[in-house]
Amino acid sequence: MLLPIAVCALAVLALLVAQWRNSRPGVWLAKPLASTAFVAAAVLWGATDSSFGRWLLGALALCWLGDVLLIPKQRPGCFIAGITSFLLAHLVFVAAFVERSVDAVVVAFGGVLMAPVVWLLLRWLRPHLSGPFRVAVPVYVVAICAMLVAALASVRAAGQPAILLGACLFTVSDVAVARDRFVSPGRGSWIWGLPLYYAGQLVLASTVR
Repeated sequence: MLLPIAVCALAVLALLVAQWRNSRPGVWLAKPLASTAFVAAAVLWGATDSSFGRWLLGALALCWLGDVLLIPKQRPGCFIAGITSFLLAHLVFVAAFVERSVDAVVVAFGGVLMAPVVWLLLRWLRPHLSGPFRVAVPVYVVAICAMLVAALASVRAAGQPAILLGACLFTVSDVAVARDRFVSPGRGSWIWGLPLYYAGQLVLASTVR
């Protein structure tokens, strides 16, 4: 069952090289392959055998779609469609964690603790937002934090800390995407953001076992 991990790792390495060389054909080849690897990993590890696994598989599939939609750089419509796909993925992850079981007390306290995080992120991003992103990005930030709270509440209720680890890696990678797209475009963000993203997706895929 290590094959999807190896394929994903090699594809991410190829993706980083393609990004560094600004090779769009390379990105088009490597990124969908890396994303297909984490979806395949979930299937091979038994995602279709449980309700939780099927919800999680649906979220990973939406992430795959979002990855592909974010490849075109000069098409705002594709970017909006991509973040919409990721928004839905976060919500489906929440549904997966709720299906698995969540601690209601942790949900309540987690929501309170996440409020300052939401405020800080939006304070950082808001000066760089315009047009539809002034609404879309705040909604997305709330969805990210909701996924984190649901992951923590699910781990508290039913164990398996890998769920929280995967959710955290995914969240940090989203910060890298936001920095690259809105604040400071360049190599600094995706060099660390892409490996964290794919590691997080593989970790989340592994929780179906």
